[in-house]
Amino acid sequence: MTDPMMSQAPQPFNQQIAHSRKMSVGILSIILAVIGLGWIGIPKFMLGFNKAGLITLLVSICTCGAAAVIFNIMTLVEGIIYLTKTDEDFHQLYIAGDKQWF
Repeated sequence: MTDPMMSQAPQPFNQQIAHSRKMSVGILSIILAVIGLGWIGIPKFMLGFNKAGLITLLVSICTCGAAAVIFNIMTLVEGIIYLTKTDEDFHQLYIAGDKQWF
């Protein structure tokens, strides 16, 4: 039995979709990090990285918030990285390339 997720072809590049996704995830990442909620992992879930989002959320909860500071910083840095990438680079790395961390 094959995994249906593995048999899907990579999504073709669409400038408008890549730009809107990049902007929404990038801006949301920065806002969440600034208000201290980057540890929730919402930007990861928005990009479809459910495993990475759950890891972020559960590690923050299991460490009683000690790791939340680290994940807030990571979310801020990732938001800046998302916004500084070109639309094509963002698509290749995070949508088609499935790069989940930095």
